[in-house]
Amino acid sequence: MRYRRNYAHGGTYFFTVNLHDREMQLLTEHIRLLRSAVATVKASRPFQIDAWVVLPDHLHAIWTLPDNDSDYSTRWREIKKLFTKSVSRIDKRLVTGKGMVWQDRFWEHTTRDERDFKHHFDYVHFNPVKHGWVERVVDWPYSSFHREVKRGIYHPSWNLC
Repeated sequence: MRYRRNYAHGGTYFFTVNLHDREMQLLTEHIRLLRSAVATVKASRPFQIDAWVVLPDHLHAIWTLPDNDSDYSTRWREIKKLFTKSVSRIDKRLVTGKGMVWQDRFWEHTTRDERDFKHHFDYVHFNPVKHGWVERVVDWPYSSFHREVKRGIYHPSWNLC
């Protein structure tokens, strides 16, 4: 059975995107390049970032697409391509290795309702604690958690547990 992605115009989606080599820490080592790739794609193919966390070897994001658009796959392809091109120029491990940066696919989930959105929203922000990178969510720098604290959505001391 072949996997079929769900495409809904104006949909809100939760994503997990992994590096090919889960031992590498490219995403946090080269966070500026990742941010640049996202900004470039976002400028040409707009989307709203509802939540985002970048860990060394994978990332989670929640996006909402414009009402007339459901093409998140092209956005991810372009982000991955731009990041790979940029990081391959400066990280010698990729030149001497197999050169693969990302896993071929990514995982997506279309949010069903507010409860489902909130569950994934919290999951994104708690992920650095879940994986043992920090003890408190507020201590992880590569997360939209800090934006949400400023907006009053979370208290700085929030932890899922």
